[in-house]
Amino acid sequence: MQIRRFFECLIPVTVCNLKCSYCYVIQRDYRNMKLANMKYSPEQIAQGLTKKRLGGICYFSICGAGETLAQPETLEIAKLLLHEGHFVNITTNGTLTNRFKEIANIDEDDRKRLHFSFSLHYIELQRLSLLDKFFENIKLVHELGCSYMVQLNLCDEYIPYLDEIKRICLENVGAYPQIAATRKEGPGIKDIQLHTSLSKGQYEELGNSFNSELFRYTMENFNVERKEFCYAGERSGTLNLGTGILTKCYADPKGVDIFEDVRKPIKFEAMGHNCGCAYCLNSSHFMSLGVIDNDDRRTYASIRDREKAHWFNDTVKLALNQKLWESNKKYSSTEVAITDLKQKIKMSYYKTRHRVGAFVKRGVKK
Repeated sequence: MQIRRFFECLIPVTVCNLKCSYCYVIQRDYRNMKLANMKYSPEQIAQGLTKKRLGGICYFSICGAGETLAQPETLEIAKLLLHEGHFVNITTNGTLTNRFKEIANIDEDDRKRLHFSFSLHYIELQRLSLLDKFFENIKLVHELGCSYMVQLNLCDEYIPYLDEIKRICLENVGAYPQIAATRKEGPGIKDIQLHTSLSKGQYEELGNSFNSELFRYTMENFNVERKEFCYAGERSGTLNLGTGILTKCYADPKGVDIFEDVRKPIKFEAMGHNCGCAYCLNSSHFMSLGVIDNDDRRTYASIRDREKAHWFNDTVKLALNQKLWESNKKYSSTEVAITDLKQKIKMSYYKTRHRVGAFVKRGVKK
């Protein structure tokens, strides 16, 4: 079973029952505690994301700007995508028990293609006495046949608790959590930095003590500018499920609403050598899945699963141990040149428009 494309999906819900200092939504002061105003119903979203329209089975990773499962439509969207034959990941803080109980309403065969990324926000879970509930919900989804992973955002406030976190995770999920490198993303921060007062070496030493392949992969690609031809836009996309806007990646200045007319074909075209990001901001998703052709055989599953603890079921493991370059054609040299030229013109146009707009805005203020 091959994955044709990957979509990083946002649900713009900002409601969350936790308040973590390192949360990018809080750092950017976006936390307004509101449910997303969904432009389209789950049914129309599913109609726009059929295997026929997308060219095959796809992998959707759904994450909210707050708690993903706080949005009422999240599980219904996942259910419909799974019923279509796709694979779905939901990132969650793991505390909304009633939502996890609803998973039993999804067909058993479809649940085998459902994966959860449980974010272990340890201090907040302890403060709110939700830690036991967090692990009980992991046990519940595992018993229902879903795959899962446990992820800890590494930041300074966790340093006194790291040994405790290791012990508790070993007892409850059979392994240490995978480690996510945490970024500073607040107003006024121009250079992308790690969310720590430690040196990079000290920070890496702490992360490596968890024997986390996810952390190693992320740190290896952190702030490394990509110069290869990137197939983001062809093999993957970033999709706002609240608005229907699909972009090639985070650096794409102009997207298209793909749910307004679900009969209309989606034009998939690579970003090429025109990435506007300082580095691949979500390399552990896009690069590990294979949006760039290279010799790195590490896969999405291999850097997340704790194989001895059986976090991933066989269905998810098989699908996410493949690379997107195995199920997609490589562009010819002519196609590469044409794509690069078209994207260069597009990026230049929007950069110029942005500069003109900023100039006009400054003039109006004066």
